Amino acid sequence: MAENKFSAKEALARCVPMSKLQSVIGGKWKILILWYVSFYKVQRFGELLRRLDGITQSTLSKQLRELESDGFLHREIYKEAPPKVEYSLTPLGESFIPVLQTMMAWSETHLCPDYQNPYVSRET
Repeated sequence: MAENKFSAKEALARCVPMSKLQSVIGGKWKILILWYVSFYKVQRFGELLRRLDGITQSTLSKQLRELESDGFLHREIYKEAPPKVEYSLTPLGESFIPVLQTMMAWSETHLCPDYQNPYVSRET
């Protein structure tokens, strides 16, 4: 068995940032929620519900609340009938866009090489 060059304490300390990130985006739908909000700039609850095939209203509500609580999303409530709620990225959420784009590019290359991404313009 190979020797670990880090002590257990050093290894734990090195994992803190990744553990924090995992706790923020670790929900089953959070990366897709962030992707759609980043692409469309503003998303209403119903729009996200339609885009995220298979998600329940309660799960979407929970994931949106968590992303808002973690500072990635801003929720704007319009006092009208029926009530309208829109979600957009905060500056923290916008700073995460390059990570989302890198994840998409990696996935296209390694997991879905034949996939034609409708969210990226392909000019020739």
